[in-house]
Amino acid sequence: MSTRGENGANKNEEDLVLAALQRSPTYIRARTSIFRGIGGEVALVDVGKMKGEEQMQVLDGLINAINEDTELFFKRVKERFEKVDLEFPKVKVCFHHLKVDAMVHVGSRALPTIPNFIFNMTESSLRQLRIFPSRRKKLSILNNISGFLRPSRLTLLLGPPSSGKTTLLLALAGRLDKNLMISGRVTYNGHDLKEFVPQRTAAYVSQRDSHIAEMTVRETLEFSGRCQGVGFKQDLLMELLRRETNAGIIPDQDIDIFIKVWRHLHKVCFLGSSIGRTDKYSCRLHSKDFIVLSRTTFWAFLLHPSEISAKILGLDICADTLVGDEMLKGISGGQKKRLTTGELLMGAPRVLLMDEISTGLDSSTTFQIIKYLKYTTCAFDGTTLVSLLQPDPETYSLFDDIILLSEGQIIYQGPRETALEFFKFMGFKCPSRKNVADFLQELTSEKDQGQYWFLNSQYSYVSATKFAEGFQSFHVGNALAQELAIPFDKRDGHPAALSSSTYGVKKSELLKISFDWQLLLLKRNSAVLVFKVTQLFLIILIMMSVFFRSTMHHDTLEDGAVYLGALYFAILMVLFNGFLEVPMLIAKLPVLYKQRDLHFYPCWIYTLPSWLLSIPTSLLESIIWVAATYYVVGFDPQITRCFRQFLLYFSLHQMSIGLFRVMASLGRNMIVANTFGSFAMLVVMALGGFVISRDSIPSWWIWGYWFSPLMYAQNSASVNEFRGHSWDKFLFIPIVLIQGNKMQVLWELIMFWQLSAALGSQQAVVSKKNTQNKDKEHESEDNIVPFGEFLNHSHSFTGREIKKRRGMVLPFEPLSMCFKEISYYVDVPMELKLQGLVGDKLQLLVNVTGAFRPGVLTALVGVSGAGKTTLMDVLAGRKTGGHITGNIYISGHPKKQETFARVSGYCEQNDVHSPCLTIHESLLFSAWLRLSSQVDVKTQKAFVEEVMELVELTSLRGALVGLPGVDGLSTEQRKRLTIAVELVANPSIVFMDEPTSGLDARSAAIVMRTVRNIVDTGRTIVCTIHQPSIDIFESFDELLLMKRGGQLIYAGSLGNRSCKLIQYFEEIQGVHRIRSGQNPAAWVLEVTSSAEENRLGVDFADIYRKSALFQQNEEMVESLSKPQEGSAELYFSSKYSQSFFGQFLACLWKQNLSYWRNPQYTAVRFFYTVIISLMFGSICWKFGSKRSTQQDILNAMGSMYAAVLFIGITNASSVQPVVFIERFVSYRERAAGMYSALPFAFAQA
Repeated sequence: MSTRGENGANKNEEDLVLAALQRSPTYIRARTSIFRGIGGEVALVDVGKMKGEEQMQVLDGLINAINEDTELFFKRVKERFEKVDLEFPKVKVCFHHLKVDAMVHVGSRALPTIPNFIFNMTESSLRQLRIFPSRRKKLSILNNISGFLRPSRLTLLLGPPSSGKTTLLLALAGRLDKNLMISGRVTYNGHDLKEFVPQRTAAYVSQRDSHIAEMTVRETLEFSGRCQGVGFKQDLLMELLRRETNAGIIPDQDIDIFIKVWRHLHKVCFLGSSIGRTDKYSCRLHSKDFIVLSRTTFWAFLLHPSEISAKILGLDICADTLVGDEMLKGISGGQKKRLTTGELLMGAPRVLLMDEISTGLDSSTTFQIIKYLKYTTCAFDGTTLVSLLQPDPETYSLFDDIILLSEGQIIYQGPRETALEFFKFMGFKCPSRKNVADFLQELTSEKDQGQYWFLNSQYSYVSATKFAEGFQSFHVGNALAQELAIPFDKRDGHPAALSSSTYGVKKSELLKISFDWQLLLLKRNSAVLVFKVTQLFLIILIMMSVFFRSTMHHDTLEDGAVYLGALYFAILMVLFNGFLEVPMLIAKLPVLYKQRDLHFYPCWIYTLPSWLLSIPTSLLESIIWVAATYYVVGFDPQITRCFRQFLLYFSLHQMSIGLFRVMASLGRNMIVANTFGSFAMLVVMALGGFVISRDSIPSWWIWGYWFSPLMYAQNSASVNEFRGHSWDKFLFIPIVLIQGNKMQVLWELIMFWQLSAALGSQQAVVSKKNTQNKDKEHESEDNIVPFGEFLNHSHSFTGREIKKRRGMVLPFEPLSMCFKEISYYVDVPMELKLQGLVGDKLQLLVNVTGAFRPGVLTALVGVSGAGKTTLMDVLAGRKTGGHITGNIYISGHPKKQETFARVSGYCEQNDVHSPCLTIHESLLFSAWLRLSSQVDVKTQKAFVEEVMELVELTSLRGALVGLPGVDGLSTEQRKRLTIAVELVANPSIVFMDEPTSGLDARSAAIVMRTVRNIVDTGRTIVCTIHQPSIDIFESFDELLLMKRGGQLIYAGSLGNRSCKLIQYFEEIQGVHRIRSGQNPAAWVLEVTSSAEENRLGVDFADIYRKSALFQQNEEMVESLSKPQEGSAELYFSSKYSQSFFGQFLACLWKQNLSYWRNPQYTAVRFFYTVIISLMFGSICWKFGSKRSTQQDILNAMGSMYAAVLFIGITNASSVQPVVFIERFVSYRERAAGMYSALPFAFAQA
């Protein structure tokens, strides 16, 4: 902030200006403030007319104040309101006897096999008719819980997997699935959820990151802000100014100008701008600067692109980057998680319900986000409940209250300071240097609980029910019950606390926002339009070559039939062209449903612009088709008939788009939507009057003829063509009669009906059915060893000796890896060049040197953007682009990627596996294709059993993998499966990319024990890791620490309790010493941050390269880069371990299992085939036995043509989503060297 002038003249001038401002009317003061220029001059300015440089000067001053003392800044803001006795709207959320149950199948009946699919459908139908009783079991998710969330307090929600955390958050947000059985009551300030709009009052930040891939981070945030609006902040500002005037209070001018500049910019940028503007200052002041940290209770907090957002959400480096998805390169998973958080905070919610927002973030970034949530919650009287997986001690200490869930019951709710007191009351004590959050979660596990018992009496397991009962007798529980018994007086609630408006802005404004949004997406998806036009030209070339006018005549009845066929072909192609709408809409549905449920806009707001913007596409494609084919084919040359054909094709294309959008919105799933679309095409085509004449359609199907748009299009085109002067040989009636058309309706009426029906009919409307996924994570059933027994500095189990692991069935050769001066360059993206970046190459890794040795567990640690995954990808040979310099050695020999892939494993961060295989089958498949062909089947199976035992998956061997977040294995179990799939290849070196990301503390411990077991076999293991707890961090042997920019700043042993790491950095002058009990991982990331480097004026990379530790590492790398005497270089006779035929058999075995266990595909396809067969049988009844007329022959041929065509179309379209899922699995498997592309393709076929 600018300091006040010490010069008396300047002070007097400022007082005069301030007095003038105070005499102004309120509406003028709301947009006028005192501005100090760079030279110190003072003037009254209208914030709405401030130049971009002046606005940025105000914001930069704000940023400096926040950086200097965050808490003080928020305190100053709050004090301004307290001076005039103006309160922020407060919300107290209470839940009374909340109970949530679900009806589910259990055991083998829950597996998604074809028989179970049929049984479930039959049982569901009989149950609806009350003929057959339900055999489903009741699963209790939340079990009669009560509690409340206080305003101005930051609450942490903890609990193991399947404890009901997500369900509780959804219940408080009023967004539970309607199929669940819900009882109890949730109130906001004493009001039931039906008395206001909870979606506008509370913001639920989901675990799932659903965003439009083609939008940038900035555009995503801007769209969210424009839809949610500014809320009550304008009215609150006016009331503040009015009270200050009446009380004669002179406000803090630095805070005053910030508030007014923000309010103006928020209004202009969010409510008055167009998405995608790129002018100089609107670009800087758009969403990148409006990433919101507070709940925007009075103002959404602005983040400066280079400072605040880098420290808090870290989205400044990717503000102009596309979000991306599986098919489009974009931001990272951690950045998507931060974007999800920022998107929901752009509005004006009074209650924040945030579900696992730290997944994929490093501990430093998580701490910064929670710290700002803490300050804004306290300063602006917000209500915040945050669920975290592995909060470190520093983050945990920021919370005011704790809610601990287990088995659907609250076993503790109250102040953070009394949590340990309660569990000590129950007989459990937290050890020193133990993360309290980890301790609380482990107490809920039967396998982990006993190690914390400290009473002299005999320990016995304390269940969640006993904890809940004990809490009722604890003094905190008593006080909570007494407070809950007193109902909230609705008269005490602030009138602006609960939202009564359904949407944030007017619907007319929402319509404009939606139009801008979809216009942007249309531009971004221009490649699709180019593809469609290219496809159209190819079809046009085919049509022009088949129906060429030099071979077409207008003389005989047969000539008319050929022209009729040309018209039918054109109509069919135009109709099929709309099928592309199905996958395009299906891809957007998760985002549309999320935004609809959050009340960003109603469904019609999306539908109307979508339809309007489809009109130019229809016009373009229709013009191209008619212009290219009409005269080449030789249709009637009259220009008016050419124009009428164009109108017909345009109307038909519009109908096709609307039809397939309806199919997509009804199906919601690609397989089901494709099946619906194919069925609609079948009905339209078979009953259109061309394939089968109208006279031959049975009476029970004639209604389909009159409902078929194809019939009207065919008749309109026929009337338009055959009433032309080219057909003045009385051929119209016979030609039309050959298709059974006896209507005498003028073509003008037909054309008018076709056009008005297509343009006036309702387009696809997104269904309002709630699509929220329930929390389906299941607690692991493995035998758990307590943390203290395997995650300590010595890596030994307490109370028993760890012997050297016995030799496994298949031996392996321990290998070391060392690397010298590794640098990695990529081409500079065009957007960075436009921002002024000089040069053609961007360096992501800078001269990294190090080594990984057998039996040593090495951690790669660094903040986001440090290059951890990039370094590991380079070393593993996963980088196919860019330029790599430096040397890599495997046990002293230069690395060759062809052989290295056979002796290494790579566990990706995303656990990608075939969903329809069991754990045992997944491992057998990997072993089959990655172990040497000399290894017999019996040995393979024995090795798989050993690996399952090693990673503790034996008890889950028959469990289906499933899809992440939908069904199947939990996240922690998937991590272990990913490790096992690589381990069955018997590798010597294993790379693991963030194996504990997305896991709670207990699940992370299970995974790390698995990793420790692998290291004990003598293998070389390297892990990247984001935010490890103390126990997990100190389970590693060595550490490679990187800073942003791809530079190494530490490489060496951790030592007992990280003593060597701590000693190294504390010896650097100016570095803060580690606090007692502080997590060394969080501490080292904090003291080596960019801000600390700037404060100390040092470069930690330079310090490391000048240290004795660097010299030791150089000597070690030099030693490891020389092969031992008698050692041979790695060599394999073939790239793959199995022959071409062996690869084909393995892939065929896997595909067979996948199809059998995918009833959504196989059963739907089977039923669809049965329905088509019955439909065709009833339509074409006895067509084959009728041979007396030419029409009978044509009907029989038409029925065969339609049957073959639609069986093929259905199979081709329904299999695409299945192949889509397996394609990503195949990318991983092919990168691992399991098989080549052709065997996989042949097996799928």
